Amino acid sequence: MSERTPPVSERSSLVLVSASPRRRWLLAKLGVAFEVLSVDIDERSRPGEPPIDFAQRMADEKAAAALPSRGDAWLLAADTVVAVDGASWGKPRDENEATSMLATLSGRRHTVYTGVTLLQPGGTPAARTVTATDVCFRMLSAAEIRAYIATGEPFDRAGAYAIQGEGAHLIDRLDGSYTNVIGLPLPEVAQWLRESRIL
Repeated sequence: MSERTPPVSERSSLVLVSASPRRRWLLAKLGVAFEVLSVDIDERSRPGEPPIDFAQRMADEKAAAALPSRGDAWLLAADTVVAVDGASWGKPRDENEATSMLATLSGRRHTVYTGVTLLQPGGTPAARTVTATDVCFRMLSAAEIRAYIATGEPFDRAGAYAIQGEGAHLIDRLDGSYTNVIGLPLPEVAQWLRESRIL
């Protein structure tokens, strides 16, 4: 799912609308200057809302929430959702939920969706997309799950794991964008920024 409109020609600042340090790290890899803005929105999925729609809606709402304070800038917002059996998973609330998530993912395939929205200065949408990556976990023992949770890494991560950190050893294989699983599909974002003359 991807939508684009012609970019405006003027050069303006870029604002990453996200509290995620992983997205800041990824965007910095492109060598583009940007500011960071966190917004407070309701990040709960709606009853029966498909994960792909939830991810895009969250990105849209984050970008919209930033408009009142930074409507003069390009606004880039993203949200990542882990989808298992049609349900949307965000960050685990506690150790028990992290344990349950990892046990469910063990030996199984799941899909990571990242919705991304880019708004032009003034708020006109420049691009919207949801990128999907299929991830397969190897079989995990209860001891391995406990040891991983003890690192503290599962918390503040959708699906209770970080593919770029200690959680790398949990993964058997993936099909699609690696950076998407971290939280920002860099190839798509880089293309948008080039088209918009930001990069």
